[in-house]
Amino acid sequence: MTTTWILVANASQAKLYSNNGPKKGLQLLKELKHPESREKASDLVSDRPGQMHSPGTGHRASQPKTDPKTNEARNFAQELARELNHGRSSGQIERLILVAPPAFMGLLNEKLDGPTAHLVTDRFEKDYTKSAEKELAGHLESCIFL
Repeated sequence: MTTTWILVANASQAKLYSNNGPKKGLQLLKELKHPESREKASDLVSDRPGQMHSPGTGHRASQPKTDPKTNEARNFAQELARELNHGRSSGQIERLILVAPPAFMGLLNEKLDGPTAHLVTDRFEKDYTKSAEKELAGHLESCIFL
């Protein structure tokens, strides 16, 4: 019997499910939230942009190199990757399915370690975080036999 974890995520929330084989359905293991990803970018920055001195032209504002919302999404992807990496290293999973919108899928793929990335058999670039369990099962029936 192969244990499959299904991560359904976007930049601000995630649900981690388990499937333990045919006719076993989905079991919700954990819900994770990252409310910082939902905040306005201006609320994520602590104060005004810094000042840079430029010879002869006066002052100009310096913008952060990374958009604060993207930075928060990256932090959440790192948190989720740690969870998945731990599941793999502790022998809890043999297979992994990722479900996330395209931009967040890229962040997740970037943060997974090599051995965990090799467990990913299917990727769905959709945001199903608000889908009911039965609806989600329907979307996933092509890769797991519920």
